[in-house]
Amino acid sequence: MDIKINKKPVKSFGVKFFIEKDGKEVARAFLYVMKNDLKKEPFGLLEDLFVDEQLRGQGIGTKLLNMVITEAKNLGCYKLVATSRYERESVHKMYEKNGFENFGIEFKMYLNK
Repeated sequence: MDIKINKKPVKSFGVKFFIEKDGKEVARAFLYVMKNDLKKEPFGLLEDLFVDEQLRGQGIGTKLLNMVITEAKNLGCYKLVATSRYERESVHKMYEKNGFENFGIEFKMYLNK
């Protein structure tokens, strides 16, 4: 069997959302919009949703999350994927409260250790 592995560039882009307090970034989230061959619409990846520890529990994370969801919808994404570590139960509850479903597990490999 003669097979050939090919590659081609796929367009993607990202948007950073952030909140500043007294000139310092205290919360952030990244939305990456990517395409695959499964659907004609792109999908979104939510990455690095972070709120400063002193400001957690005040709805800032939910506000950022809703901004990312709205942007993903406006950009025509058919799904939005968010990942979280097992021990971050409060983050999982926030995701679920905002419509996310626990769909599986994430595998990760750090390439530059």
